[in-house]
Amino acid sequence: MIRFILATGLLLAALFPGMAPAAEPSAAERGALKQIVQGQLDAFQRDDGVAAYGYAAPGIQRLFPSPDIFLGMVRQAYPPIYRPRSVAYGEIADSPIGLLQKVYVTGPDGSNWIAVYRFEQQPDGSWKIAGCTLIKDTAPTI
Repeated sequence: MIRFILATGLLLAALFPGMAPAAEPSAAERGALKQIVQGQLDAFQRDDGVAAYGYAAPGIQRLFPSPDIFLGMVRQAYPPIYRPRSVAYGEIADSPIGLLQKVYVTGPDGSNWIAVYRFEQQPDGSWKIAGCTLIKDTAPTI
């Protein structure tokens, strides 16, 4: 199951650079998405599975039917997200699969990653995280 999610995420990430934005996200949307990601990262730092799970879209919650299962999956499959040393927010773009946010993270081992978050707007107008793909960042750093 985790491999399927990771493979699907890698496919989405591979598509991201070539996608033309359908519409530029508003400043309010950009701020809201950043707060959602930061809120979930903060929850991971506290090992607060309930809070972290609350940021996940219904589809993710169906795949991981409890906060404990979700937190365990993140701990195992996404160490750079679970315990990042540093976080920097990159571009947000609209795409045929929803809004995507690039987040540059340094993992607990010092390796650099690009996390591509995908968001879904909920019926009440709020946004939830519908997926996250990690791509090894091989660009040179200063």
